[in-house]
Amino acid sequence: MTVTAILPGGGGQGSRRASLRRNFWRGVGRVLRRKPSRILGVAIVALFAAMALVGPMLYPAHLPRDDNALYAAPSLAHPFGTDFEGTDVLALVVTGARYVILTGLVTAVITVALGTVLGLLAGFHRGRWDTVLMRITDLQLTIPGLPLLLVLSTVWKFQGPLEMGLVLGLLGWGGIARAVRSQTLSLRERGFIEAARGLGLSTTHIIGRELLPSMAPYIAMNMLIAVTGAIYAQVGLFFLGVLPFDSNNWGVMLNLAVFGGGALTSAAALPYLLAPLLAILLLTLGIVLIVDAMDEIFNPRLREE
Repeated sequence: MTVTAILPGGGGQGSRRASLRRNFWRGVGRVLRRKPSRILGVAIVALFAAMALVGPMLYPAHLPRDDNALYAAPSLAHPFGTDFEGTDVLALVVTGARYVILTGLVTAVITVALGTVLGLLAGFHRGRWDTVLMRITDLQLTIPGLPLLLVLSTVWKFQGPLEMGLVLGLLGWGGIARAVRSQTLSLRERGFIEAARGLGLSTTHIIGRELLPSMAPYIAMNMLIAVTGAIYAQVGLFFLGVLPFDSNNWGVMLNLAVFGGGALTSAAALPYLLAPLLAILLLTLGIVLIVDAMDEIFNPRLREE
């Protein structure tokens, strides 16, 4: 999934950057005044980021288990109760955030990097470059992602977020490549690109100093969307039980709650199911609110509505 942003252009490089900064801060203020709820998105994402960084140290899942409190009800001591082993459910959610978010970030970086590079090269050079790179992109888009992941998981047990992110990233760059190519084809006809060519600037300079800064908001939004897709993909694979349960992950919690703990039929086990679901929904909500705010900030037509 990708988003469409209206990208600025025209004028010299210095004046364009100054204009971008002024428009950015004006847009931020206008968006926050129109919909202050967007601050909630930043707060949610910041909370989960802090949870991933320091949560496991402050609230580790290897705290002493209470064998006399299996599936204990939520309380001050255990805000989301305990699981079938007496482990605090909130501690499991906190420690699982690191794996989930790190996998999402690795996936987003690989997805956006590949898609941006290929899309820029295809759109800027056109001709044979465009034909070859877009045929490769079309081939990638025809690969059924989930079935391939299921097959790969049977022969290659992903041992951590880096391996998982690498696989998800290599399977998800096609859509971004096509979208970036479309934006590049539009930008390459703008006046500031023509001026850069007239000055004899190199292709590397034009792409790196002229095109990329103009496309930065668009790329940033697609990175956030890629994080969301990676979260659902990895959680789904763990929930289906096709990956080893040797690391704490929200998908592992969902699998154990549904298939091992009877959370669908037992009210006592229900908090063990709801806790990771709530974490997934909250993190997704935060990302969606940020993407929505960024789209409005960088899209003049939305700000004028």
